[in-house]
Amino acid sequence: MLALPQICLVEDEVDLANLLADYLKASHYDVIIFNRGDEAHKWLEENEPALIVLDLMLPGMDGLQICRHQRQRSTVPIIMMTAKVEEIDRLLGLELGADDYVCKPVSAREMVARVKAVLRRTYTAPQSVEPASQSLVVLNEQYMSVRILEQSVELTGVEFKLFSLLYSQPGRIFTRQYILDNIYKDYRIVGDRTVDGHIKKLRKKLNEINGQLELIRSVYGCGYKYEAP
Repeated sequence: MLALPQICLVEDEVDLANLLADYLKASHYDVIIFNRGDEAHKWLEENEPALIVLDLMLPGMDGLQICRHQRQRSTVPIIMMTAKVEEIDRLLGLELGADDYVCKPVSAREMVARVKAVLRRTYTAPQSVEPASQSLVVLNEQYMSVRILEQSVELTGVEFKLFSLLYSQPGRIFTRQYILDNIYKDYRIVGDRTVDGHIKKLRKKLNEINGQLELIRSVYGCGYKYEAP
């Protein structure tokens, strides 16, 4: 199963954050919430969601600082949310690279609509994986298997989810933390070594079919990526 578009929601009002997250999840988005700016900034240094909903006034690190740092390293779309309505704040937020600007109070339905509007312009969904005889690598979810050059290998449930995630976006580097958040039901009981262990076992199974195809590559200090043959 392909990962849902991930929304990073940074809002210090806990009740509002939970309400917005519930509506976004109901609209088929994966949502991660941060109530402090510094914690969100640390996570964003190693992860790239489909979109960031970012409050202006935050403890630890304000929204403008986070927006500025993101624009120096990423083009991920940002919706800024604030109770300030002065024009100078609006212009400053947009000059820093915000894609939209929402003034509080904002209804959850309006936020969902704005998220959808921005993602329609910016988000490219991973292509679904469908069997094709001419493909070198084909996934079969029904049988939890991968076929490479017409030879199949069966995978465990975790191995199949892991390979499907990497395979969904060839060339994209997935951090260990992103893999933990999207593959494991309760990532609190696993860690980086668990991911590395499953990658090692997965590579071994793939190499048994064709040792010359290095489908899963390690990116030092970052994570893993799938490289199409």
